[in-house]
Amino acid sequence: MWFLGMDVGTGGTRVVVVSAAGKLMGSASCDHAPFRAEHPGWAEQDPEDWWRAAQAAIRAALAATPEPREPIAALALTGQMHGAVMLDGNGAVLRPALIWCDTRTQPECDWLTQQIGCEKLIELTCNPALPNFTLTKLLWVKTHQPQIFARIRHVLCPKDYVRYRLTGEFAIDVQEASGTLLLDVAHRRWSRQVAETAGIDMSWLPNVYESPEICARISETAAGLTGLATGTPVAAGAGDQGAGAVGMGILQPGSVSATIGTSGVVFAATAEPTKDPKGRLHTFCHAVPGLWHVMGVTQGAGLSLNWLRSAFFAGQSYDSLSSAAEKIPPGSDGLEWAPYLLGERTPHLDPTVRAAFAGIGVQHTAAHFVRAVLEGVAYSLEDTFTLFAELGIPVTAIRLGGGGARGALWRRIQAGIYGKTAEVLVAEEGGAFGCALLAGVGAGHWKNLDEACAHAIEVAERIQPDAADIIAYKAGYARWRKLYPALRGLR
Repeated sequence: MWFLGMDVGTGGTRVVVVSAAGKLMGSASCDHAPFRAEHPGWAEQDPEDWWRAAQAAIRAALAATPEPREPIAALALTGQMHGAVMLDGNGAVLRPALIWCDTRTQPECDWLTQQIGCEKLIELTCNPALPNFTLTKLLWVKTHQPQIFARIRHVLCPKDYVRYRLTGEFAIDVQEASGTLLLDVAHRRWSRQVAETAGIDMSWLPNVYESPEICARISETAAGLTGLATGTPVAAGAGDQGAGAVGMGILQPGSVSATIGTSGVVFAATAEPTKDPKGRLHTFCHAVPGLWHVMGVTQGAGLSLNWLRSAFFAGQSYDSLSSAAEKIPPGSDGLEWAPYLLGERTPHLDPTVRAAFAGIGVQHTAAHFVRAVLEGVAYSLEDTFTLFAELGIPVTAIRLGGGGARGALWRRIQAGIYGKTAEVLVAEEGGAFGCALLAGVGAGHWKNLDEACAHAIEVAERIQPDAADIIAYKAGYARWRKLYPALRGLR
């Protein structure tokens, strides 16, 4: 038997097929249309485009598998978190979805915090009101498009809309639901108090499941469109960070990942719902039943390098940029980068602060700017490790993922800044792979996620931090920490 995992991301949908031994058998991707940003801070996508891409990616992934093919025993979905998909009573999309990087909703955050109280909101949901969360996007529609809000009958997150099109079921997992600001994270159920205060009808919210639970089955219509068999079980899955953590084996307390994609995330498993009284970290249900996780987010992590390349080094490969930056000493000769292209979540909770280079001198070359970006992003993730230490969250090993794990220089920079051994996996396949493992557990092939990961995950390399790097970056981080207060003062 084989298992299928699907990742409905921001830029596209990726599908993987994994064997009963935990090996990748085939994969395919299909791009999404770019998100629309009609005004600064806005970001919207058409859910129908996700469904189009999902169909194409499923068909292509199945076709990419070798003969003889085995049946797909179960599948699970992951995807970009926090998006707000609004449907009417017939299941039709009412407006384009406001996605994770849409930050227009600060007034709604302020209103909700005033209504409930910051401490009470953290008590109820383990998190403060932030513009990225689903609920604040619904409140924006309530304020600015009341005629649409009045027609809402169902609210889903992006990957759960694709599941609805695959199965006809309205469902969500506890990990994804944690990022809506509507879940009582400590008790793994919807918070009636928050919903009623916000004017959200509880009937709009989908049923909540643990991530490996089977919650739906492929419909006859979807089977005809995708090549999957009618009745194939569908597990609840998880948001992209939760599923990615499964795919990297970040399952038990002490295990931590640092993943650099468009955004950057430091993710730690915890035995209890650890709450930061100041709300600087996200506290969510883990995809592992009965566990939780904390996570810090840098909004513009890999985006920083992408922006630098597009703006100033068009046509050059990332490898060539990294090769040049490797010749620059740690600390970039005093050049620093604050990666606040989209504002910042952890630890500042500031959607309006913006990015900057600082300390520019005549000695700096193009390569200095590249290395400063690599270091600035890692410094921003170190902010989360600083909070972990403050809150007593254990860190025994760090696994690197995403684009930040693919280049030797960025791996070394991260090990030096974090001051701990960093691990890289043989095949870091991301959230889609994690979902395939969730599907295997849901189908009963593996008894739990620990067993699934033991079969499927292998460490390829361990990077020991260089002692000289640790010294240089400890001083560099202390200087870098002065950037945010200065940038905040520019407003």
